[in-house]
Amino acid sequence: MLKNYRIRDYDFKLILMLIAITAIGILSVGSARPDLQSRQLLGFIMGLFIMIVLSFFDYSFFLRFYWIIYLFDLLLLEMVAQFGEVVNNAKRWLDIGGIQFQPSEITKIMLILVISQYIMKHHGKINSLRNMITMLVIVAIPAKLIYDQPDMSTTIVILVIFCTVWYVGGLSYKLILGTLAVVVPIAIVLFILILQPDQKIINSYQQGRILAWLYPEQYQQTLAYQQTNAMMAIGSGQLWGKGLNNNMISSVKNGNFISEPQTDFIFTVIGEELGFVGSCLVVILLFAIVLECLSVARKAKDLAGTCIASGMAALIGFQGFVNIAVATGLFPNTGVPLPFVSYGLTSLVSLYIGMGFVLNIRLQCIRKYNN
Repeated sequence: MLKNYRIRDYDFKLILMLIAITAIGILSVGSARPDLQSRQLLGFIMGLFIMIVLSFFDYSFFLRFYWIIYLFDLLLLEMVAQFGEVVNNAKRWLDIGGIQFQPSEITKIMLILVISQYIMKHHGKINSLRNMITMLVIVAIPAKLIYDQPDMSTTIVILVIFCTVWYVGGLSYKLILGTLAVVVPIAIVLFILILQPDQKIINSYQQGRILAWLYPEQYQQTLAYQQTNAMMAIGSGQLWGKGLNNNMISSVKNGNFISEPQTDFIFTVIGEELGFVGSCLVVILLFAIVLECLSVARKAKDLAGTCIASGMAALIGFQGFVNIAVATGLFPNTGVPLPFVSYGLTSLVSLYIGMGFVLNIRLQCIRKYNN
C-alpha cells in the first residue's frame, strides 16, 4: 500500500500550479465575500494535506474496493434525497454531525475511480453489449439522483467525464460514430422542443435560462440580468483590472449587481479586479493543469491510472471551460464552480483528493521505469 518514493520524482510543478490557482481563488473569494475567505483558506489547507497523504498511497489499493466506493456514493446521494438540506429550492446538501457538504462533488471523483477500475478489469471486452449496459447503469443511477436534486449542470459534467474515461479506456470508433449519428439529431430536436412554451422536458427555470441566453435583450432586467452584468464587469476590468478589494463606486461587484459572486461567477470578480492579465493567468493555469494530467495519463503504469488521470483532466478542463463560458455569455447560465477558484469546501477538497491520485499515478509510473 505504502511504497518508497524518491523526492525528486515528486511532481512539484503540478503542486505549485495548484497552489497558485487556489491562491488566486482565495484572494478573489475574499474580495467578493470577506467573511468566507478564512473558510476557503481552511479548505485549501485540508485539501492540500489530504492530497499529499493520498499521493504516497498506491492508488491500486483503493481500486480494489471500487464496488464499496460506488455503493457508499449511492448511499450518500440517497441520504441527500431523504434528509438533505434545501438551499435555494434545491436539495443538494447533507448535514452529518454539524458538517455540511455536497455529495455530488464527491461523486465526480468516486465515479472516475469506479469506472476506471471497471474498464481495466474488463479491458478487451469493454465494447461488448453486456459491459456497455453495465457501465451505463453504473453512471445512470447516481446521475439520476443528482439530476433530481435538481442539478442538471453537475449531471452533464458527470456524463462528460464518463464519456472521456470510456473513450480513453478503448471505446470503439464505430460505436462513437454510430452514437453521434443518432445523438446529434436527437439533441437538435430536443433543443427545439424545450424552447416551446408548453414543454415538459426540463424545469421552467432551466428553460428560462436558455431563453435568456438566446434573447438577452428581452430578459435584460430579469433572467439575463446577472449574466449581462457579469460580462460588463469583465469588460470594465480592461488590462490590469481595478484591483482586489477596491472601493470604486463603478465596480459591478461593489454595487451588488451579481448575486453569489464568490461561487459560479467568481471569474467575473477576477475579470473586473485583476483584468485581462489576471483572467489569462487563471485560464493558463487551468490549461497547464489539464495538460499535466494528460501527460501523467500517457505514462501511467496501467489502464486504470490512464483513465483516472484523463478523468481528472476532463473534470477540470470541461468544468473550467463551462464556468468561464457562462461568465462571458458563451453558454446559458448554469451553476458550475470554477475548479480550485470558486468558493466551496466540498468542491475544493474533492478536487485535491482527485489530484492526490494523479500525483501517485505519476510516482508509480516513474518507479516502474526506474525498476
